[in-house]
Amino acid sequence: MTDVSSEFDHAAALANCARGEHDALHQLYVHEGARLLGVVIRIVKDRGMAEDIVHDACLNIWQRADSFDPAKGSARTWIFSVARHLALNAIRYRDREVTFDSHDPTELDLDEHFQHTSVADEAFDWQTGQRMDSCLEALEPERRNCVLHAYVDGLSHAEIAAHTGAPLGTVKAWIKRSLLRLRECMA
Repeated sequence: MTDVSSEFDHAAALANCARGEHDALHQLYVHEGARLLGVVIRIVKDRGMAEDIVHDACLNIWQRADSFDPAKGSARTWIFSVARHLALNAIRYRDREVTFDSHDPTELDLDEHFQHTSVADEAFDWQTGQRMDSCLEALEPERRNCVLHAYVDGLSHAEIAAHTGAPLGTVKAWIKRSLLRLRECMA
């Protein structure tokens, strides 16, 4: 079986986006759009909101493609972290949604606070993503692929077993042990 992530050159697509090649963004969306939507739906639990977030993520990817640094992590992880970050921010803002009186002087202060929080959260997400990349790289390739298939591609254990050709019990054990190792590595 082939590895889903190795069939597409994410770094080259980002480089082409940074050069302004619209087709590169289209190809990236064709290749990853459904998986991005799946990840975002699991976070926000609302398909309409998730579709808007994936759209915004694609715009961010297009506008910020030149900021991708391959020395800091994989292009695919960077792409998914953009979508994940937007989804988490949407939940934060949805949970904090409060109706303000238009004459309330604290409204501007809160908007400014959320802008600073967003920048800090983005830096935290990038550092966490880098650390996660390192921790994932420490896993054996077949185990790392099982974790990625489960948590990035959204495949069930049975689908991963069918995709990899490994027995279902083995896939479950690999994912369980790999998650424990990732938790220890991230601590």
